[in-house]
Amino acid sequence: MSPKPRNTENRHLPARWRFKHGAYYFRVPANAKHLWDGKTEFRLGSTIQEAYREYANRVEMFIDAETVAQLLDRYVVEIVPGKAAKTQQSNQTSIRRLRPVFGDMPISAVKPKHAYQYMDKVTKSSGAASANRDFEVLSHAMSCAVRWGLIDRNILKGQVRKNRIPRRERYVEDWEINEALKIASPILRAYIVLKLLTGLRRGDLLRLRVDDLEEDGIHVRTSKTGKRLIISWTEELTSAIEAALASRPKDIVPWLFCTRNGDCYVKADGSANAFDSLWQRFVRNVVSKTSVKERFQEKDLRKKTASDMSLEAASKLLGHTSKTTTRRHYALKGQLVEPHSIRR
Repeated sequence: MSPKPRNTENRHLPARWRFKHGAYYFRVPANAKHLWDGKTEFRLGSTIQEAYREYANRVEMFIDAETVAQLLDRYVVEIVPGKAAKTQQSNQTSIRRLRPVFGDMPISAVKPKHAYQYMDKVTKSSGAASANRDFEVLSHAMSCAVRWGLIDRNILKGQVRKNRIPRRERYVEDWEINEALKIASPILRAYIVLKLLTGLRRGDLLRLRVDDLEEDGIHVRTSKTGKRLIISWTEELTSAIEAALASRPKDIVPWLFCTRNGDCYVKADGSANAFDSLWQRFVRNVVSKTSVKERFQEKDLRKKTASDMSLEAASKLLGHTSKTTTRRHYALKGQLVEPHSIRR
């Protein structure tokens, strides 16, 4: 008799796992009840990370992983929890797609052609960026397999070319900023000005605390790279900070920008839904109520800051490790050059 098909919500989970009543459960094999408090079904936890940690504490199945599914299980337990919250979510989404395709394959059997076939399929169904993210997880897991002694080398590394994602070219003009600021609320006006002055990413700007404002400047540790920055005070920056402080709905909270309840806009998982909704309503009003007719994204302001500065200054302000990153992803203006002279 063929095994009973798994419910859709459980297909991405390891064997014998299922999600029910808001938690993850493990259906214990009959000969292993002594390892699971004598239970036939063991509650692992309410989150996927909690469930994997509990599972890892109970069994030692990861040391001699042979299949990609087992490799991904170990990757989720040992590697994913050390990443940023938003990256963890992205990795979990990728693993849900990877597991049904590669799960039963021996780790050593994965070849570049399989990665290309997979990426072509995901590109059609979910887009080129999703395919790239999935491949990054698979390749990194394979590199971890080398480190753990499961295979001799990562055959995917250097052999698979990711999809080329066209750079977003939207440059927000000065006059568009001026138009937008006319209808912006005090909090968004302060936010936009600070964004243009500092070039900080959304999460880093929304996480700024009042005690980050020190005598020598604004102290920031960027969330993406962990690089520490001290943005020195100028008259413009001081005025922008004063405007941000004055715009807060509650003035006794630690956050420079906060919700009506005084909470940080950024949640533990890295999302900022309340701020995103506020921004979307604002941009709709900009397009409908001003002479600006092309929408712009919040992250376009960071690119504008980089494009309006010299490459070297922009690279330092944005916390990049090299000017190549700034040039490739953020510098939208063309390089100013002098024409050739043909005078004789």
